[in-house]
Amino acid sequence: MPLHLAPRARRIVQAVLYESFAIAFVAPVLMIVFDQAPLSSLGLTLTMSSIALAWNYGFNALFERWEARQVVKGRSRWRRAAHGIGFEGGLAMILVPVMAAWLGLSWWAALVANLGLLLFFLVYTVVFTWLFDRVFGLPASAQVRLQ
Repeated sequence: MPLHLAPRARRIVQAVLYESFAIAFVAPVLMIVFDQAPLSSLGLTLTMSSIALAWNYGFNALFERWEARQVVKGRSRWRRAAHGIGFEGGLAMILVPVMAAWLGLSWWAALVANLGLLLFFLVYTVVFTWLFDRVFGLPASAQVRLQ
């Protein structure tokens, strides 16, 4: 039986868990791929994570508001894909300039460098959200209402 949380608590728990797992993966990858010192890669990861955490909370609030107005309820594969693409696309627009400045890259180079992370996080977002929904249940906005 899923653990049900109030909407605000659900969004906070989802965002914190999502970012915690992301930090554990991304910091070592940045250190290796960009030949960064451990503290520099951790600093960049924490900066990007903080930005992503705020984006995660805000994006999910907007997505659930949109979702609540939809006639068809539930989270199909297509809706999950739209969620992942919307989340990652918006986040990329924010993070590319941050990566460019931190790593001393052009915006184009930062975008290209960010593509590997984007592909990973696109899959990660869809899988994480599916697993999160399995543990905590669907939010009220996605539940089928009996009439």
